Amino acid sequence: MGALLEKDLTTPEYYPLTLNALQNACNQKSSREPVMQLDEDTVAQSLERLQYLGLASRVSGAGHRVEKFGHRLSESMNLGRRELALLAVLMLRGPQTLGELRGRTERMHDFSDMDEVERVLESLAAREPALVAPAARGRWVHLWHEPSECPEPLSAPAAPASSGLAQRVETLEREVAELREQFDALRRQFE
Repeated sequence: MGALLEKDLTTPEYYPLTLNALQNACNQKSSREPVMQLDEDTVAQSLERLQYLGLASRVSGAGHRVEKFGHRLSESMNLGRRELALLAVLMLRGPQTLGELRGRTERMHDFSDMDEVERVLESLAAREPALVAPAARGRWVHLWHEPSECPEPLSAPAAPASSGLAQRVETLEREVAELREQFDALRRQFE
């Protein structure tokens, strides 16, 4: 998904992608963390899962000699260019700070300042299910991977017991736990 998003936003003249072009995009050595070496079958299986979930589709058109594929994330989740750019960088490069995200999304979307980056991330984190979460050391992480691979999210700060804030935090923690379960179920569908 990250490679489809990136190529759509940075090289629209070559998008949608053939299976071979998508494999090359997934395996490119720059702008990736970790660098991967996926075979064609793995990429094809991932595309099938994304198609099943309505997040990718085959694209046909005049002049297409081979089958091409595109993401449907913007339509299926009502996401704009800003959100897609941040998700692409988080998917392809792992946890990032606000400054890293602003700099690395420049070719995809020109954020006016770091406050705009933070506002968009917060909106992605507030979605149900959340698509990103704050992580340690001021970084943000996408939530589209195995739970065992996910960096430890920041825990909510402890609230004084005398205030109603402690009860609100407890309620929010329960809701977050429920959302994580729902999101984990969605992720298992990608497996």
